[in-house]
Amino acid sequence: LQVRERLEKHPDIEILSLDAAVRKDEAARKEALQTADAAVLCLPDDAAVAAVALAEGSDTVIVDASTAHRVADGWAYGFAEMSSEQAEVISKSKRIANPGCYPTGFIGLVRPLVHAGLLPEEAAMTVHAVSGYSGGGKGLIETFESQDHEPWGAYGFALAHKHLPEMAKWTGLREEPIFCPAVGDFKQGMVVSVPLRLSQLKPGTTPADVQAALSKHYEGKQFVSVAPLNPNDVLERGAFLRPDSLNDTNRLELFCWGNEAKGTLWLAARLDNLGKGASGACVQNLNLALGFDEAAGL
Repeated sequence: LQVRERLEKHPDIEILSLDAAVRKDEAARKEALQTADAAVLCLPDDAAVAAVALAEGSDTVIVDASTAHRVADGWAYGFAEMSSEQAEVISKSKRIANPGCYPTGFIGLVRPLVHAGLLPEEAAMTVHAVSGYSGGGKGLIETFESQDHEPWGAYGFALAHKHLPEMAKWTGLREEPIFCPAVGDFKQGMVVSVPLRLSQLKPGTTPADVQAALSKHYEGKQFVSVAPLNPNDVLERGAFLRPDSLNDTNRLELFCWGNEAKGTLWLAARLDNLGKGASGACVQNLNLALGFDEAAGL
């Protein structure tokens, strides 16, 4: 997740680390969790739930990078730009669920359209995405960096990806989208694509209306930008949207291509799966919850 690397450079944060000899000692972990100002959980879901239980009764701010609490009551969803009030919600919370990388792109594109009344809540959605292999953790990194492997691989064929619940809840959609993720032979970066027909939108809606809704929603947001309609100048050799242009940043770029004659749209989000999709968002959420400048360490 690169969280530690980012926090080591943070001007206002001191990292507390347990000695290796006591890291599995529950009493030592409980004391650390209860005395720290904040804790970041980079754990499997069950272990994250157990760690939160150890912190009960304390004033510790917890940012959980697992999927365990992303749709749970009592937890703030850590996508600060998701709505006009979300940054304030995060700033007042002691329990913050860091978003998934794919959902950050999907929610970033879809929620503003639902909120603006352009996309019905009952819309049936499909999302395609490709991520760098670092999103698969140590095992996949080792496979891609030291073993024979596929150059590109689609996955998620059980149609039950762990990111689906948050994709539905935080967009305002009534149903989960059909999600088609893939991993490419590059370490970092991500493109999330949402195809739409104009017939799925409010009657009379044009591609320009969609781009305008996105631009209005993110106006003034330092980490999220919306390109003009049909921004072909961002394409490599006039044709290819590369996934790694935002690596090592906390930025999210949103794009809208439309073919009005055919009644079709292609919405795309580009981000670093380890940046705005993970550690960058984590640091941003800590900043908000601890009262620091939102961009500190970013």
